[in-house]
Amino acid sequence: MSLRRVVLTALSGVVLSGAALADDAPTIASRIDLGEVSGVAYYTVEPAGYRVVATLAQGEAGTPVRFETVLAPGQSMLLSTPGLGDAEAARVEILRDGDALLVRDATVMN
Repeated sequence: MSLRRVVLTALSGVVLSGAALADDAPTIASRIDLGEVSGVAYYTVEPAGYRVVATLAQGEAGTPVRFETVLAPGQSMLLSTPGLGDAEAARVEILRDGDALLVRDATVMN
């Protein structure tokens, strides 16, 4: 399955799940870029917190991998790839800050 198909499938799921949920449960999608590995992350609001789903794959032909977690305020998840050779590791942090969900480059963070 190509990455393009994975992203389109994930975004279709975002649209469908958004239509199935009430207006108080937004669905927001964001592109994730970790160098050779990329994909999309989205979240939905649930009683237990914000359910974050990230689907990533390496290139067009890579096998997609999906990560899921539920974040309470102040919690975060980190997606990363190892640095190879002289290349630095790529890192993206998904942070729940109150009612906001932030997706940010965390490569420079330790």
